[in-house]
Amino acid sequence: MAANSAAAMFLTGEGHDHRGRRLADVLALDDSALERSHDYIQWLFPLPEASRFNASAPVLRSDDIALIRADGKAGANLQRARDRMLAFYSENDHWLVPFDHNHLRITRIIRCLALCRGIEEAESFHRRILALVEAAGGPVNQDSLRYWREAAQGGG
Repeated sequence: MAANSAAAMFLTGEGHDHRGRRLADVLALDDSALERSHDYIQWLFPLPEASRFNASAPVLRSDDIALIRADGKAGANLQRARDRMLAFYSENDHWLVPFDHNHLRITRIIRCLALCRGIEEAESFHRRILALVEAAGGPVNQDSLRYWREAAQGGG
């Protein structure tokens, strides 16, 4: 199955984002760059709705979801993106506060994983994020926690 949209091409490693970065380029960004930049997360973890924050971000179509689920390379790359972001959240604690833009990123990651990799993948990421929150004394607001829970269940 050949990738034919910006979202699928980026996740298969065949395409690039609106700034010319390939998936490998984004995954190689250091933690400081990941925190500073606000236009990569929509490419790593696309959703069926247009981004309110990045008009250049791809919109995930139903055929993209099918391709990502069926294409081993796209699935593996999505797992690499998940692992990179999990490392980012594990190595940094600035997001472990009541309100932070990273909470929106986490919701996006969980929801994309549910759509493209399945509920089990989404729940696994969700559990690992919750463990970080709990280890920090539970500083994240209840609304974010609810959004994450709903996203992990395939909603949100």
